[in-house]
Amino acid sequence: MLNIERQTLPTEKDEQFMREAIRLADESVERGGGPFGAVIVKNGEIVARGTNSVTLDNDPTAHAEVKAIREACRALGTFSLDGCVLYSSCEPCPMCLGAIYWAGISRIYYGNNRRDAADIHFADDFIYDELARPLDQRTLPITPLLRDEALHTFRRWDLKTDKIAY
Repeated sequence: MLNIERQTLPTEKDEQFMREAIRLADESVERGGGPFGAVIVKNGEIVARGTNSVTLDNDPTAHAEVKAIREACRALGTFSLDGCVLYSSCEPCPMCLGAIYWAGISRIYYGNNRRDAADIHFADDFIYDELARPLDQRTLPITPLLRDEALHTFRRWDLKTDKIAY
């Protein structure tokens, strides 16, 4: 049985929030950033905005969605964005999608899809393909090292009684 939440049609308000994400993407292009914008909404109000500033900040993680997540967490005083909705001018890349899942965002709306992004030379498919490969078949060498020593910290965390789980 399908989840009713998944079947909900976008509303005029959803379209307004998406238009804000698109406006931010346009603004980013004008400032010399990448053509991406995002907003995060909670209880019908925008709590954060983000634009792509990878080249402006010399930061490959400065994607619109990641910046909006960081701002939303600061604004709301939490690392959990459960109950929030993300509106992005483009389908999130693998890095952003990972951050969205870790943040606990409840729903994503996006404008352009990843094929549209590939058409203007933002091709993320190679990362999706890489993630599907076994470690020893990836183009970036990834080698386990000192696992037995590293496990010590995990054991300490596991035994810690005052930790905040996430």
